[in-house]
Amino acid sequence: MRVLTSPHGLALAQVHNRGTIEQPDVRYSILERVPAFATHVGAGAALRRILGLDVDPAPLQHRVAAERRIHATAIALRGMRPPRFASLFEAFARIVPFQQLSLEAGVAIVARLVAKFGEHIEHDQRRYYAFPTSGAIAAARLDALRSCGLSAQKAHTLRNLARAIESGAVSEQRLAAMSTRAAFQALIELPGIGAWSAGVVLLRGFGRLDVFPSGDVGAARGLRTLMRLEPHAPLDRIIERFGEHRGYLYFCVLGRWLLSKGLVHPAAGTDSPGTEAPPPGS
Repeated sequence: MRVLTSPHGLALAQVHNRGTIEQPDVRYSILERVPAFATHVGAGAALRRILGLDVDPAPLQHRVAAERRIHATAIALRGMRPPRFASLFEAFARIVPFQQLSLEAGVAIVARLVAKFGEHIEHDQRRYYAFPTSGAIAAARLDALRSCGLSAQKAHTLRNLARAIESGAVSEQRLAAMSTRAAFQALIELPGIGAWSAGVVLLRGFGRLDVFPSGDVGAARGLRTLMRLEPHAPLDRIIERFGEHRGYLYFCVLGRWLLSKGLVHPAAGTDSPGTEAPPPGS
């Protein structure tokens, strides 16, 4: 379930997969809309982006399954599509709080931001929150942002990014039209956005699967576990070996952690590939 946001209001969407991994049949329904959410076409497009439904997983699957050491994980994750954040601002707001913090701390901060600044919709006597818009954060007081657990620097960074998006100084459309290299350079020139943040924005916000975010300690630990390497083994050559699919390797690390936690289930006919590994971003 997800609350979708448009200029016309909110909608609470529910998604089901009625099919199989080999023949998926993904359907959605709108449970509530306030006051007059855009057409179903808009909701469908948003959900396709969030769930990565327009990405063909077959070439990605073939590439990772060809690696003997991660073959079992690749088979268990068969059919996995790389998800994306719903907007450029959501990418920033789901990344800045995690800078130099544990996964748990970052999740808690984002949850407070959503509860404090996100609009909500009521359904079946429950309240569901939309992710805050750039406009809401651009207008927020710094002390209100800090009350969610952000440091002073991160509160400034997040509000400045929101204001840059609102003013048009930073545009998702312009970044999307750039090459990965040019977009990476443009992102790291933004105050508060370093190489790791820029890499995650490109991968999770724009679906650039040629990016494996550098400096992600959790992803590096998870990849070494996935590849059965020594704790401090170098990874650059392994990552580069995946070429334009290196970002999918990142999702395999995440997927393996989700499998180990029982948060996703292995594909039918396969077993979970092993023990817990740290998730990316931790």
